[in-house]
Amino acid sequence: MKEAVLDGSDTPERRDVPEPTAAADATRVKKKTDWWSEVKGIFWLVIIVLGFHSFVAKPFYIPSESMLPGLRIGDRLVVSKFAYGWSFVSPTIPNPVAIFDSLVLHKQEDSWSVGLPFIHGRLFGSLPTRGDIAIVTPPGTQNDYIKRVVGLPGDTLAVRDGTVILNGKPVQRGPLHYIDIPIDTNSPCTDYGDQARVRTPNGQWVCHLPIVTETLPNGRRYDTVEMGWSPGDNYPAITIPADHVFLMGDNRDRSADSRFSLAELGLGGPVPYENIGGRAEFVTFSLDGDTTLNPVTWWTSLRSGRAGLSLHPTTVKTGHGTAP
Repeated sequence: MKEAVLDGSDTPERRDVPEPTAAADATRVKKKTDWWSEVKGIFWLVIIVLGFHSFVAKPFYIPSESMLPGLRIGDRLVVSKFAYGWSFVSPTIPNPVAIFDSLVLHKQEDSWSVGLPFIHGRLFGSLPTRGDIAIVTPPGTQNDYIKRVVGLPGDTLAVRDGTVILNGKPVQRGPLHYIDIPIDTNSPCTDYGDQARVRTPNGQWVCHLPIVTETLPNGRRYDTVEMGWSPGDNYPAITIPADHVFLMGDNRDRSADSRFSLAELGLGGPVPYENIGGRAEFVTFSLDGDTTLNPVTWWTSLRSGRAGLSLHPTTVKTGHGTAP
């Protein structure tokens, strides 16, 4: 009887199966999360972010119309922290209690940061240039305001019938003209009377605002809103003390600034330059206020033409020379 012979095609494929090893068994064991390393990583990330915000640059949100027409509610800016050196208002120190009260308990909080006590002087400090848009913290508060630097130490300054008198000379004011700002949720145009709400030929509603262009002695030029008489149109003459600056909003009739007391939510006169937190550089983007939780609305609510807008005023040659 012949013995059956299997050819190669009938021979089952032979595979070498490795024997289990201790290393292979170890890979089957679920690795435990190193929570301490995770916490340390988050800690250093927070320190880096806060350090950048404190000493290099930070984002800033425009919550009011005090700097119209140049800045609108919903604008997001970049503020350079190093432009004038660093002072006691420079560090960004989170206040966990304020954050919890605001997000969880829905309490109204002025600031999410902890303020340091007043410390005289600035590290690598320098004065702003007249015409800069600066972030300022009113003395005794934790709030950030955004205003324009108009007066410097040693200047005599007054306001008469809406005209700034700087060192005995009226600041140059151009003719009255108008600017149209599109009306949206963040710019409702409710504080300027019904006559300011105008419909253009293409059907768009705009806020038709009267504008006067100011030119400072150093030639820096910017637009201001001129709505007629307001309590800030007259301010008695003062001499700005050393290491102080006088700031005003471009929306002159709707701005609480150095012309108004702290009790009136103003800046209380000239502000120590230690209270200057930085210089506004440019607009990163701007929202019209119609965003919702739906991500689609995040793009449709972006205002066109705002991203990258420089916040440095233009400079023209004047007969006043190149005063600071």
